[in-house]
Amino acid sequence: MDLNQIRDQAREKLKGHCRVCPVCDGRACSGEVPGMGGSGTGSAFRVNLEALQGYSLNMRTLHNAKNPVTDCELFGGSLKTPVLAAPMTGTPYNMGGAISERDFIGMIMSGSRAAGSMGFSGDGADPAMYDSGLEAVAAENGWGIPVIKPREQEEVIERIRRAESAGAVAVGMDIDGAGLVTMALKGQPVGPKTRAELEEIIASTKLPFIVKGIMTVDEAVMCAEAGAAAIVVSNHGGRILDYTPGAADVLPEIASEVKGKVTIFADGGVRTGVDVIKLLALGADAVLVGRPLVVGAFGGGVEGVQFLIEKMTAELSQAMILTGCASLHDITDQIVY
Repeated sequence: MDLNQIRDQAREKLKGHCRVCPVCDGRACSGEVPGMGGSGTGSAFRVNLEALQGYSLNMRTLHNAKNPVTDCELFGGSLKTPVLAAPMTGTPYNMGGAISERDFIGMIMSGSRAAGSMGFSGDGADPAMYDSGLEAVAAENGWGIPVIKPREQEEVIERIRRAESAGAVAVGMDIDGAGLVTMALKGQPVGPKTRAELEEIIASTKLPFIVKGIMTVDEAVMCAEAGAAAIVVSNHGGRILDYTPGAADVLPEIASEVKGKVTIFADGGVRTGVDVIKLLALGADAVLVGRPLVVGAFGGGVEGVQFLIEKMTAELSQAMILTGCASLHDITDQIVY
């Protein structure tokens, strides 16, 4: 299996819902929501990549970082890589339906674990989406993290209980789904949460709780004060609000306030291991990868997902050698320019 084979197979199965472009930058799919594109002009999709491209790496080769270690600890478990699979749903209307929801998320979970990583599962208008994710997490003996849409309080807490029953490592809510078009189209009420509502949700479980979709310092601080174990700096892949900044634009300021108080994930525009090391240098503890792993799953199944995560991890390792970083702890803002 190689990258070209994966991409060719994925292009055929995705049926135009994703063109599997040479550069996945959202230009060909702007405004295609439902679909794989970004909302409106697609600016918020593209800016994730542009924000990362705005940083260069300071190359250093006079050091002893000859065999870098990419291992990291997360919620009491050990990973071989800080590259994790982002929560994604909607194979019928976002991806063309050639693969069922359950098979897709199973590929994501199993492929991530085979690569020494971990996958997130998602939620959506069809109850089968969250159910499929829970089944995939349970099939991996709980090695996965279900993420819930910002539904009514009792519905969120009910889904948390089911995540607990599945043995999940942690559970989360993608608050950035508050204005998601596809949920509105399917008659599923979602919306923002007050601080009191967030505190109630976090207090309802002993599992580490993750808040995904944080793009400002004040909301990052609020999550930390409310008891969240982690946040995901993310604009939902540019799929909910046009003209937001990119994740890499806001990450440094957020990290300066809450680094060490919560685990920080960054999500948006990650295409290579060089992108990964940039986000780690800007303050992330780990990163989430979305659209490339859709290509991996549709083009190569479990092995395709594993291949792409391992490829990014190898690229990260090479970048660590050439920036003088023996471990993830050595990756600081000193390596970016």
